[in-house]
Amino acid sequence: MADADGRPARVEDVHELALAMPHVTVVDGSAGRPVYQVGGKSFVFFRNPRPDAADPETGERYDDVIVFWVESDADKQALVQDSSPFFTTPHFNGHPSVLVRECRLGELSRAELAEVVQDAWLSRASQRRRAKWLAGRPGPPPTG
Repeated sequence: MADADGRPARVEDVHELALAMPHVTVVDGSAGRPVYQVGGKSFVFFRNPRPDAADPETGERYDDVIVFWVESDADKQALVQDSSPFFTTPHFNGHPSVLVRECRLGELSRAELAEVVQDAWLSRASQRRRAKWLAGRPGPPPTG
């Protein structure tokens, strides 16, 4: 029997997982879309339709893009590989983040999405908050 973390991810999971992280605040972004922050720094946000993220055939702007911060360009490149639902656009060149359309979240398991949200939080949280959260996790302490 598969547990809840093995099921396909949903938009509701993004909200639930982001809110489950410590010291999170939610602010209204443009058009009232939520922006999840830790220590005043965004780590997940729901983006408005923009010209750089559009259907290549119709030119219609995607209205369902979610942005996740990442720790490094290497992490970004690992997430935007060919078969991944994650992508980037020239607008985000040099920016430590990846994008995913809500309609493609189901290509990830809830557990995979949880890892992305947690990594986004870790990339933006203060060193003290990161250390405290990591120390409270089960298993051996991280080595890096």
